[in-house]
Amino acid sequence: MPRNPSRPPRPDHIVNFEGVRWLKKHQRNRKSRKRKTAAPIAEAGAPASKTEATGAVATPVASAVPTTAAEALAEGEVAKKVVKAKHSKNVFQGIAHIMATFNNTVVSITDLKGKVIGWSSAGRVGFKGSRKSTAYAAQLVAQDAARQGMAHGLKEIEVWVKGPGTGREAAIRALQAIGLEITVIKDVTPVPHNGCRPPKRRRV
Repeated sequence: MPRNPSRPPRPDHIVNFEGVRWLKKHQRNRKSRKRKTAAPIAEAGAPASKTEATGAVATPVASAVPTTAAEALAEGEVAKKVVKAKHSKNVFQGIAHIMATFNNTVVSITDLKGKVIGWSSAGRVGFKGSRKSTAYAAQLVAQDAARQGMAHGLKEIEVWVKGPGTGREAAIRALQAIGLEITVIKDVTPVPHNGCRPPKRRRV
């Protein structure tokens, strides 16, 4: 339909009546937002201006970040303190089953009947891939499992070791270092008497 020549042309940004309403509402919202944000900024700026006026020097707050290695280690020990479990089983003696393979290390803490009260593995501690088979991973695994056992009141353990992995000795040392008393160390690695045919030899 051709435009009436007597009527002046409308601006490009106002398309119809709905567009005009939306534009006015949008402008109102922007104004109210500006008012809201201006008040907190003024409040926040007030203390700074006071200090500038008085000329007082702000005292630095002591940082909670440890400055020396000894402090950092002490902080780590406090953070990993053994807390008694909610449903504590009150197990004083138990068995630590260490399964050390070429790819992983798994430590399970049980009572004398064999019921598991805590366990850990290299994957659970946070290692991936080839790092799971390292002695350091085995050390952290043993510590994690021992903390779970100690939360149930564990103090004395027998250690049963299975498998040829590199984490055997590291896991035993970690259990001793964390404060558990080791009474027996037993090797329970299964030995075949020419039973099953072994897997074919690796070509490296």
